[in-house]
Amino acid sequence: MSLDARLPLRDRKQAGELLAAELDCLRERPDLLVLGLPRGGVPVAFEIARALHAPLDVFVVRKIGLPSHPEYAVGAIASGGVQVMDRVPARLARPADLHAVVERESEELRRREQAFRPGLPPLALHGRTVLLVDDGLATGATMEAAVRAVRAQNPCEVAVAVPVGSAAASARLRPLVDLLVVGAQPEPFSAVGIWYRSFPQCGDEEVQALLLQARHADLMAH
Repeated sequence: MSLDARLPLRDRKQAGELLAAELDCLRERPDLLVLGLPRGGVPVAFEIARALHAPLDVFVVRKIGLPSHPEYAVGAIASGGVQVMDRVPARLARPADLHAVVERESEELRRREQAFRPGLPPLALHGRTVLLVDDGLATGATMEAAVRAVRAQNPCEVAVAVPVGSAAASARLRPLVDLLVVGAQPEPFSAVGIWYRSFPQCGDEEVQALLLQARHADLMAH
């Protein structure tokens, strides 16, 4: 069932539960690995991993926003040194200002990797079916960076699943993945958060608690 009829979604937990029903085609894949994009994608990914009886982990990606409008993504960076940048007109941002944003977000990426995967080896994605999950797609830049970083490790397949996304972001990602599942694609899209009744900031503690719960339930990646 499409998620369109359920908009606005109650919260990320419900979004994950509903989205999991759209992913039955992956249920019996023994090589499946579910990767949530921190922070908001992890509560969604947790419900999907639980429903599909698949291991869960995180894949750290950071959005690069315009210096004058940080919420507007013009690119992203991901684990493994991958950087995806849209062409930014000079009138919108000076190169030096964008470079400063990239440096700041790179530092935050390293901090989150340490916070969410302390002492753990790098993810082993070679030959796996990798399912990347976020709580929504606005521009698609962040997810594109994640997809390209995962592809660099030669997985068997790369899939992306989100509860809600824009038509533009879906068109951007579709050629890059083996499977794209967007639960609802409302237009005009505007922003991810307006399609949720409850969309609070997801903190480090919530992500860490979900990963710990997954580990205790033997859902963490091996």
